[in-house]
Amino acid sequence: MKPRMVAIIPAHNEEMSIRDCLAGLGDQSLPKGLDLDIIVVADNCTDRTEEKAIEAGKEFNLNVKVLTTENNKLRKVGALNHGWKYIYGDILDLYDRKMSTYQHLYQKSVKAILGMDADSRLAPGALMQLWEGLSSARNIGGVMAKYTMRMPKKKSLLSKDDVHYEEKINSGEYGGPISRWWTHQQKQDMASWLLNLQYHGGSTYVLGGQATLFRPEALQDIVDENKLDGPWQNDSDVEDMLLTWQLQKSKWKTLISPGARCFVDAMRSYHTFRQQRNKWKSGTVELLTNHDIGAKSRHKGKIWRSELKTSLDLFTRILFILLLSISLATNQFYWSWIWITPVVLASILNTILALKTPMHRTIDVVLAALLISPELYLWANLITFSQVWLGKLSVNKKDGWANQYNAERGKTHSKLAQGIIGAILSISLVVYLCIQNRAYLTSEPVQTALQPYLMTGWVILTILTIIASVNMLYQIWTLRGRHTA
Repeated sequence: MKPRMVAIIPAHNEEMSIRDCLAGLGDQSLPKGLDLDIIVVADNCTDRTEEKAIEAGKEFNLNVKVLTTENNKLRKVGALNHGWKYIYGDILDLYDRKMSTYQHLYQKSVKAILGMDADSRLAPGALMQLWEGLSSARNIGGVMAKYTMRMPKKKSLLSKDDVHYEEKINSGEYGGPISRWWTHQQKQDMASWLLNLQYHGGSTYVLGGQATLFRPEALQDIVDENKLDGPWQNDSDVEDMLLTWQLQKSKWKTLISPGARCFVDAMRSYHTFRQQRNKWKSGTVELLTNHDIGAKSRHKGKIWRSELKTSLDLFTRILFILLLSISLATNQFYWSWIWITPVVLASILNTILALKTPMHRTIDVVLAALLISPELYLWANLITFSQVWLGKLSVNKKDGWANQYNAERGKTHSKLAQGIIGAILSISLVVYLCIQNRAYLTSEPVQTALQPYLMTGWVILTILTIIASVNMLYQIWTLRGRHTA
């Protein structure tokens, strides 16, 4: 039996995207003598995902097998393991059915397993590059493609008289200025992460589920060592990160491909973005703090440093707002040009990142240089960071997958507008009270009483700003390399 790669694609109500995903696989060139089989797992679908997958398989001349699940409670994890069991059998089968000679031969013919999302699309040549990375050394357990968020087309290009207007809008192919802005910020964030990992050798602490090529023996090690019925586990909201940590625990290398690219969908609104990042961040925090999961990564220190950096970003900004407000209210603010240094460094860093982001727009570079986009995006992430760590203290664990699904399908709504209005009203009230009590706040007794605290606060802020500036200089230095996002 010829050697082969097998793609396992979990698809929950993906009738709008499954054709594009399979079209991308149809574009791939394969190593000589290697076949490609595709298993689409139509997971608890209530739409035409199964039918669309079969049609696309015939259209692009692909060997597609569609499996269906019913009452799968484990969502993506359950769907992925369903595809795995189709190849390697179900050790929990009550009837202990023996595998046929053909099934044993088929198992041995599988040389690589591609895990893909149904709304992702591989760029031409990506599968060959993933294979070259996986086969370059015996100890490589998985190689991930470099992800780039697809920019939605301008919504203004659509005529509202188009009979398919609502269908095209709902497909996510088109978007307004805000959704296009959100998409670029996520794309630049991903580019920054990829560049950082490549600069430090290309090893990654998460093999993203959007498109990763695995060595079957590595996945089988996870099954055997952890007494599982499939490689993927539901113990974390970030099943791909948990799997990666288990591979690293078993001494397998996990790498990023320097050339393979995969196009993925971004979150198009603040609400869906926040729910997705809440799931990612809470899953990461759970892996870092829950020792019962039993997974570890050589990158654990790097992730903790990232968490510390985010906490310092949050503390620095809150401290700056507090000190600036009190200094202005009590007429004790003094400007120094040295304070422009971190602003200039941040502008340079974000401009370089914007330029290194694939398929960037001129407006994105300008907004990055002015620090408008980076600061807004950072605050969105700081809010998520705060919610996740505060939620860690809660006894009620939230279902990250359910929250993300509901947000993407419009079943829940953002409270961003109410939050902005509340913040504006609060700031206005504080400003009004400060103006009304200007004489008292600027009196000598008040200034004298507050001056030592202000001085201490500004010293602490200066130290934190110096640390942040050194870190930005280091990032700028790393970006000088030849690596691309």
